[in-house]
This record gives sequence, C-alpha cells and structure tokens, in this order.
Amino acid sequence: MNSKTLLITGGAGFIGSALIRHLIENTGYRVVNLDKLTYAGNLESLEPVSGDERYVFEKVDICDGAEVRRVFREHQPSAIMHLAAESHVDRSIDGPADFIETNVTGTTVLLEAARAYWNDLAEGEKQQFRFHHISTDEVYGSLGPEGMFTESSPYQPNSPYSASKASSDHMVRAWHETYGLPVLITNCSNNYGPYQFPEKLVPLIILNALAGKPLPIYGRGDQIRDWLYVDDHARALLRVLEQGRIGETYNIGGHNEKTNLEVVKTLCGILDEKRPDHPQGISRYEELITHVADRPGHDQRYAIDADKIERELGWVPEETFETGMVKTVDWYLENDNWCQRVLDGSYRGERLGVIG
Repeated sequence: MNSKTLLITGGAGFIGSALIRHLIENTGYRVVNLDKLTYAGNLESLEPVSGDERYVFEKVDICDGAEVRRVFREHQPSAIMHLAAESHVDRSIDGPADFIETNVTGTTVLLEAARAYWNDLAEGEKQQFRFHHISTDEVYGSLGPEGMFTESSPYQPNSPYSASKASSDHMVRAWHETYGLPVLITNCSNNYGPYQFPEKLVPLIILNALAGKPLPIYGRGDQIRDWLYVDDHARALLRVLEQGRIGETYNIGGHNEKTNLEVVKTLCGILDEKRPDHPQGISRYEELITHVADRPGHDQRYAIDADKIERELGWVPEETFETGMVKTVDWYLENDNWCQRVLDGSYRGERLGVIG
C-alpha cells in the first residue's frame, strides 16, 4: 500500500472519477481531486469514496495559476495525473475557444506550476515525481480500413477538440525535452461505462431508448471506434504511472473495433432482454434508430495498437465489449436517479456540433 498523494485534475469527470474510485478503493494513495466543475463534472460520481479520509476535493480552474500553485504547495503531491479537459467533439465545433483555453492554456499553466514545484523538491522526491498527461487517440486523425494507431503514428487532428489535445500532448513533451520534467503520456480509445455524461453515444442511446426517443446515428453509422471499458482504463493509467518509462507514450485500447451502428444495435439487444416492456408503438428498441446528417470532419476509423503497454507493463483489458456493455446497461438501469439529476441540468440530450 502507498501513502503518497496523487493530484488528479478533472477528477469529477467521467474517466477522472473512475480513476479516483479505483485509487481509493484499491490502493493506499491519498487523492486530491482538482476540478472546475463544468457541465460534465459531477461530484455525485464520487459519492462512493467522497467520505474517505484519503480523498480531498479542490474546486479550482486549471487556468488559474495562483490557485494551482497553492494546491501543489498545500498538498505536496508525489505525482499529477492530468485529465481536466473540454472533451466533446461536437461542443468543440460549436465553441472552439473554450477548448483552446482549457486544453492548451490550462495544460501549460499546470506544467509551469508542476515544474516550479518539482524544481524545489529534495533529490529523492524529485526522482519519484511524475507528470502523467492523459490524452486521446483522436490526435492521430482518421484511419483507412487497414492499420492501427501506434505510439509513433503522426499527429493529424481533424476537429478543434483533437487539435487542442494534440497541442497539449506537444506541450507536455516539450516540457520534458526542454526542462527535464519527468512526464508520461497516454492516448486512449473511446471510453464507456458507469457515470458517463449522457451527451456521449452509449449513455445517450440507453437513455433515449428507455424514453422511447429517436436513437440518432451520424450518417450511415459505419464510423469505426475501438471501445474501452472505463475501469480497465483506470487500471491502465495506474500501471503507467507506477511502471511507465519517463518520456514515453503508451496507447491504451480495448481491442474492440465496432461501427457506431454495431454499438447501437448491441445496446438495443441488451435492452430488449433487460427491459422487454418497450415504449408504446415499438416491439424492439432498434425501431427507434434514426440516421441524421453526419457531423463536419467526422473521422472514419480509430483503432489502437495497445501492444506496447501489454508488452512493457503487462496490462490487458479485463472486459470484453460484450461484458462491458452489459455492465454499463445494468448500471444505467439501476441508477435512474443519477441520470435524471444530470438530465435536469443544462444538457437535455440535444444534438451539438451542427454548423449553422
């Protein structure tokens, strides 16, 4: 067990909260959650661990340098795991400036605060410190029908979101090369699982289906993504933090390439079985599928080659696509109150990312 302190940015978000739950429930780390609590941040996602004495919450914007420096000074973390980001492609099409501010400027503020803090550490602590930057496979752009993204794939981001994340990856790498800051970078594929904000495909489909609403699919639904269960991702992030080589990038994927249409049909099939009481007018949830105009710059295919993290660090996903999706549907069926409270807020299941 470990009594060291980890600073997690964006810990009230989907992946961040899964990581914190994993850390508190399965390790001895003390965890400081730094989160601005934007629309997608939800402290209810941390309810299972929020009463633990090893968990601390700091409501701070990563762009606020003075506050970020205070958090470093007060909590003396042995590592930072940086997940705070604007993260939805459609929102980045509607309003790209927020993505540049948070993902690029905010990451730079964090890097500078971390560098100043690291420079003042005693030599032994300096050797132990890590800045772990959590990013996305979308920085690599779009694949054709063959091949996979590796850690050496060129960056070709196609949306304002992925461009801002690519920029933040480059900043992290530059702080390592220029200043010697001990960094790690991970790029992951599409995450899904419990507590996900319902603008994302999987929870949106589940909740719309249960409500008898249309299930929107961009274009023909033939876009391919690799799907990663969020708890598998949390385990991978901890493995990289503890065992990854400084300055290296690790791709994290679920080995589950599926078209968006396959994902939606899988969810409909699980719901047919779990909730056979269909909304009025349909006998199968698939009947709600509605094809809508594709979004601008929509990448056709992502696929992660996760061989490096398996080969070097021994991590493999525990969930298959099928087991993970069943667990996810079960969670949403059992946590209707959480869903309703999220939906009562500013997000109403509307479509974003349409250029007017």
